[in-house]
Amino acid sequence: MAIVSNEKLTEAFSLALEDRSRGYADLVSNSNAILSVMKKKGGWKTFSGPTIRERLLYAESGTYVRYSGYEFLNPKPAELFNDAEFTPKLAAVSVTLSGEEILKNSGANQLKDVMEEHISAAETELQDRFVEDLHSDGTQANQIGGLQIAVPTVANTGVYGGINRGTVPLWRTGSYDATTDFGAAVSEANIHDYYTRILINHARGKNGPNLIAADALHYRFFNKALVAIQRVTKEGASATLGFPSLAFAGAGYELDVVLEGGIGSAMPANTSYFLKVGDDGLRFRYHADRNFVAFGGKQRPVNQDAVVQHIGFFGNITLANPLFQAKLTD
Repeated sequence: MAIVSNEKLTEAFSLALEDRSRGYADLVSNSNAILSVMKKKGGWKTFSGPTIRERLLYAESGTYVRYSGYEFLNPKPAELFNDAEFTPKLAAVSVTLSGEEILKNSGANQLKDVMEEHISAAETELQDRFVEDLHSDGTQANQIGGLQIAVPTVANTGVYGGINRGTVPLWRTGSYDATTDFGAAVSEANIHDYYTRILINHARGKNGPNLIAADALHYRFFNKALVAIQRVTKEGASATLGFPSLAFAGAGYELDVVLEGGIGSAMPANTSYFLKVGDDGLRFRYHADRNFVAFGGKQRPVNQDAVVQHIGFFGNITLANPLFQAKLTD
């Protein structure tokens, strides 16, 4: 049975991972505009227990009455709340170095180089795979439920969070086909109007979507639709973090329009999401002890000359209010 012979080098490897792991949650959130805005608006929250529960206000009390003098009021018990229940999922990437790699790079600079390469590769994989899952329908084994199930194209079927959308209309998000619902495919001539109509349909008072995430085509149409004085980069969190972002003003609201497409993107083509992200909308719920951190300690296989460290999370994307979520497709 072989083991890594240089304990100081393997310890340095583990300490390097442990030191960097404190920033993995920021690394992942800042890799994607939706996740970034979600975190900024308080949508990254812990959970405890075997499942994740989101408390939903799904009914009114029915006690409102207009009255005068001694007319009766209408006190009566009412069930106003219910829970959507989500199953937390585990995912991880593993950083592995063989004893041979460690020994061949045992000089201070060389060790730093090989560790940096392995850790950086794991961090990139962690970001890319999580953003892919953010856009998933959650059908792969142990996969989180992403936007394709949280804000689906067919909004009146399927069970999400333990609630059947077919029988509970209040649990449905909005879904619009540009040609079927508005009369023509999305173009620079109509995209501002389409966006405005959808926002009107999914806004109530001061509440409504606070982010539009557009694929490359819709983003290009929206950019071309703006006259020069309107084409301003949104000076908010999305812009300061380096994401392509424009300002949309319409239906009494101003919000970010961010580019969610790009090289290797899992964002569906010809799609715009209208999202309420944050404390009372779309969230990422994570276990307090497993929020993109190194875990398991430094591990060494009993029959290999190698050292392994895992980085991962335990949680899921959840939805607390479907009223303010919608999807536009062609």
